Amino acid sequence: MNYAAVDSAVDAIVEIPVPASWKKLKDDAPARRDEPEYVTSVMRPVLGQKGDTVPVSAFSHDGTMPSATSRFEKRGVAISVPEWLKDNCIQCNQCAFVCPHSAIRAVLADPAELKKAPKTFEVLDAVGKDVKGQKFRIQINTLDCMGCGNCADVCPAKEKALVMQPIVSQTPVQTPNFDFSQTIAYKDAFGRDTVKGSQFRQSLMEFSGACAGCGETPYVKVITQLFGERMVIANATGCSSIWGASAPTTPYCVNRDGYGPAWGNSLFEDAAEFGFGIEMAIDQRRSHLIELAKQAAESETGAVKTALNQWLEGRDDPDQSREAGDALKKALKGARKQLLKEIASMADLFTKKSVWVFGGDGWAYDIGYGGLDHVIASGKDINILVMDTEVYSNTGGQSSKATPLGSIAKFAASGKTTGKKDLGRMAMTYGYVYVASVAMGANKQQFLKAVKEAEAYKGPSLIIAYAPCINQGIKKGMGKTQFEQKLAVDSGYWPLYRFNPLLADEGKNPFLLESKAPDGTLQEFLSGENRYAMLERFYPEFSKQFRAEIEKDYSRRYEALKLMADGGCEEK
Repeated sequence: MNYAAVDSAVDAIVEIPVPASWKKLKDDAPARRDEPEYVTSVMRPVLGQKGDTVPVSAFSHDGTMPSATSRFEKRGVAISVPEWLKDNCIQCNQCAFVCPHSAIRAVLADPAELKKAPKTFEVLDAVGKDVKGQKFRIQINTLDCMGCGNCADVCPAKEKALVMQPIVSQTPVQTPNFDFSQTIAYKDAFGRDTVKGSQFRQSLMEFSGACAGCGETPYVKVITQLFGERMVIANATGCSSIWGASAPTTPYCVNRDGYGPAWGNSLFEDAAEFGFGIEMAIDQRRSHLIELAKQAAESETGAVKTALNQWLEGRDDPDQSREAGDALKKALKGARKQLLKEIASMADLFTKKSVWVFGGDGWAYDIGYGGLDHVIASGKDINILVMDTEVYSNTGGQSSKATPLGSIAKFAASGKTTGKKDLGRMAMTYGYVYVASVAMGANKQQFLKAVKEAEAYKGPSLIIAYAPCINQGIKKGMGKTQFEQKLAVDSGYWPLYRFNPLLADEGKNPFLLESKAPDGTLQEFLSGENRYAMLERFYPEFSKQFRAEIEKDYSRRYEALKLMADGGCEEK
């Protein structure tokens, strides 16, 4: 068919005459933009396929790349984008919560901030006792939207508050509106760790190069809204390192104070060790800082002594360490003593860091598992997020140990003959590792609870997040990835649970199963994805056999988890 298409194209060539006047046309003057030097001298030439013309001197001498650069691309590649219908909106912020590209902003504004707003910048009275007198708006960024439609799909309003419309009908109006929305300060309202409140915080991972409807990026976006200004991320090679650093730009960015995630990518196989090294370095440097601060607190008096003691007292609390650290910076300003000058030089360590390792299932279950196991066994305070697509997504769709029984993938063309590795239960056997299995589209609150507990836990934590992927061949389309997560949980395909070792210290069961018994729709769920449906079509005998085994396998897995939740297998 491809050859036939090429052959028929030759006969269909039509000559389009070029006006002779074009020979003498001069280039238009380049548009002037208010952009950083890196964007002008490196990013634009590279994106224009002229990277070879960029001199070495244009790059940072230490090899680092500036963050917050994806915002300058503004590709406008979507065919359809959401239009906000304010009269239907219930102000839940779920659309912004699930947006894979941070292209939806929930705006909370004081009336004074809206004095220069465009006439088309319509707002509602914000609902809620804590935001009385303020105005609310859902703002669409059409030029960075990928048009997946997950936002419109998850809208719970009886009459949808978001409707997909042609991008040409929205961009002329919404681009000025979006630009204006960027002048409005982000607010703390409704609790930073709630679905609604988190979306009034700035996303510090915006406008990535991920596929439309990506199941991975919403998890990371929300995590940056919770802890982004103090995060350090060690990223495994894979999809998350590609959309996380699509050279020459990166979606990781900074807030108005200049704080945001510090991001680095190591080899595919050693991301856990890479993150562990970062954690050890921060821990060692901070231990030295604590010793210096204690010495200084013994000899100093007045404001400096008070500031040092306050920081020492709150150093392990994120908010207290930030507030006390800012006060300590002021107290040490202009210090002449060598000890105080050394403490001041380590100000980057005043705020407690949040160290994360990001990666996919190919890394976590397969090639990097030895390192992951080593790190969680260490007992150190490090957070690991596994975005589980159940296949090697970035390298061509090969089978991984996370690939389930009966699923088609490269190296498993007639269906994988073995079951999926149970990474979560393996990690729980240590007893001191925080473990959670989450699916944002099924239960947003459970995901938020897991992330909050994992980050606060003073030890290793492992969050395994179900991430629907284009490689799975979802028949409903990538605009339904959030809904697909719900179907996976309801059918028993993906369990939701949290294992918190702190509960065991209180004499409680540390394991909490948060998904209900399978509702009998597992076979329907499997048929809705080509990775299973293709086997049914091309190898019906294999499919029938696998489907029966899958039903038993997932039923047994749920029963095992139910036993744990009911008090432990020992009692049964």
